[in-house]
Amino acid sequence: MDFAKDTSSQFDAVISKCRHIFSLKTKDYGTSWRVMRTATLTDQLYIKAKRIRTIEETGTHLVEEGVYEEWMAMVNYAIMAIIQHHQNDEELELESSHALALYDKTMAEVKALMMRKNRDYGEAWREMRISSYTDMVLTKLQRLRQIEDNQGSTAISEGPEGHYSDIANYSIFALIRLDEGA
Repeated sequence: MDFAKDTSSQFDAVISKCRHIFSLKTKDYGTSWRVMRTATLTDQLYIKAKRIRTIEETGTHLVEEGVYEEWMAMVNYAIMAIIQHHQNDEELELESSHALALYDKTMAEVKALMMRKNRDYGEAWREMRISSYTDMVLTKLQRLRQIEDNQGSTAISEGPEGHYSDIANYSIFALIRLDEGA
């Protein structure tokens, strides 16, 4: 099996679902998320990741949405955070078509990063537990919160965009694995 080709098509299938949700929410709410600062988006991602971890640890949830929906939300919030990072000076309300174009452009960059890393790491993500993706995302979020507390300054580490891209990719890996029945 050509895992790189399979990963690419699985990635595309998952992001198609995430993009559909993003598109529907844009119809319902416009681009109201543009009001949020990136730190708020980081906190929203943190809430989602903590909920996933709680469900993993307890095996139960009281709110109708399950972990699959939370992973999709994390993909979309990570993409929104990257867009915010780059578009902070632009108007708050974006035309739906412009918001979707930014989503597509950002997702293409996230996918390109994933494909490069996937080649270097040899599809190691396929051997990881889904709970490890949760832990990796929570680690990335702790790092982001520290970077934000330092007003974006880092001494040696990658900046916020790399962390948001990794969060989107770990979330997509989780969705792929869930689709496979893991």
